[in-house]
Amino acid sequence: MTSTVPALGTPLHSVGSQAPAPLAPPVPLVEGAALQGVLLDMDGTLVDTEGFWWDAEAEVFARLGHTLDEAWRDVVVGGPMTRSAGFLIEATGADITLDELTVLLNDGFEERISRCLPLMPGAASLLAELAAQDVPMALVSASHRRIIDRVLDSIGAHHFELTVAGDEVARTKPHPDPYLLAAAGIGADPARCVVIEDTATGVAAAEAAGCRVVAVPSVAPIPPAAGRTVVPSLEHVNLPFLQGLMTL
Repeated sequence: MTSTVPALGTPLHSVGSQAPAPLAPPVPLVEGAALQGVLLDMDGTLVDTEGFWWDAEAEVFARLGHTLDEAWRDVVVGGPMTRSAGFLIEATGADITLDELTVLLNDGFEERISRCLPLMPGAASLLAELAAQDVPMALVSASHRRIIDRVLDSIGAHHFELTVAGDEVARTKPHPDPYLLAAAGIGADPARCVVIEDTATGVAAAEAAGCRVVAVPSVAPIPPAAGRTVVPSLEHVNLPFLQGLMTL
């Protein structure tokens, strides 16, 4: 059964407390350590929706009398709603508040996924394989809870022990908090988890949390780096591949 993180700023172990959740520092990777969990991004990683966000943004700003510059697409991809929407308001000078824009963007995106929600190549088979082998999985997204729940209806909430939404953490990606919360939620050391991400923002969050990273670039390229493996699609990822990353 899928669980969700508690409300914004609430520790995992104490729902209702107002104190922020203490985040443990990353645990150094031990050579030969077993894989304890797989933490997956959503938009652009499991579902082919990064273009949906841009289309929703372009449509909303067109109604406000502004045309978005294609060059801004790389700026807003993969980021939290507050950062992306805030950037677009500042860049266009649109007469709209951040809260108003957030509602319009979520509405536009939700309308698009209600018509079509394509999975990324290899996503279904990877989720099925990991589930069949009882590998703990968590979904970690900068999208809001209302969006995640709609997407889970299609990709299967039963695959995930935990889901973390961008509006449920005080600091979302590129901060490490979402991945530290996800690892703690499934009872795993961050250093024994593999994160699968499609954007530089998500990769930065995962690496700051001390996780191994598989990058599957969607909109902008991501270079290889220490502790990071770049693949062209999820069709190149399976359980033996992920287990092998633990010994690199």
